[in-house]
Amino acid sequence: MTEGGAQAVPWQSCTIEDIVQQTPSIKSVFLRLREPFAHIAGQHVDVRLTAPDGYSAMRSYSIASATISSPIIELAIERLPDGEVSSFFHDVAAVGDEIELRGPLGGHFLWPASASASASASARAPAVDAVLLIGAGSGLVPLMAMIRQRRTQSPAVPTALLLSARTAKDVLFSEELHATEISDAAFVLALAITREDPIRASDFGRRIDGAMVQDIVAQLHRKPSHVFVCGSNGFVNIATEGALLAGLDASVIKTERYGG
Repeated sequence: MTEGGAQAVPWQSCTIEDIVQQTPSIKSVFLRLREPFAHIAGQHVDVRLTAPDGYSAMRSYSIASATISSPIIELAIERLPDGEVSSFFHDVAAVGDEIELRGPLGGHFLWPASASASASASARAPAVDAVLLIGAGSGLVPLMAMIRQRRTQSPAVPTALLLSARTAKDVLFSEELHATEISDAAFVLALAITREDPIRASDFGRRIDGAMVQDIVAQLHRKPSHVFVCGSNGFVNIATEGALLAGLDASVIKTERYGG
């Protein structure tokens, strides 16, 4: 996820404002920026930790926050086996700690600008018929930023989220997603629960496949003009294949891959 031109983006110091346990393996870390910046849903930041002996470790994390004017951004960090940086945030980090950060980075995996454009600007931009988001685990983070940006800037755009999780307790931002589904008729939420029976009749009790994607597209009542898939390498391969089997064109699919 590191951007080729990231060296041009300066590092800044930021302070941990809050830490919230979201799922058994994911924590939200709220960071107060010394130099606030504007970002687009789907972008990420680089975080760098430096030990007293000079050893440093760096990791890229998607921004979960909505695109609003705020000096505080939210990262949702999953604990990874042998992950130096994720282990720090889960086991060591405390409110008030300072870390280094640079961003926002990334210009490919972004909520479509035309969906948030003004009426006059949208007339010149390609139409956004509908958006399909497919994610797993912490792969939801940039997709959640898109859902939050859509809520404030383009709520009329039909949008569906197909989210894979091991169990109901592993669904990141569960309360917010279900509240959005209830209050927003243009938003479709479907969970693919892989290690227990789903609680809701509208969810699935298996891994994502082409038939499942086709079912969600049918609920949008139109083919999406933008598809975003985010997760581990293996998940992205499976989900993208499912989207293609559902008849979606490869040209509308964008992917973001997390290692592992």
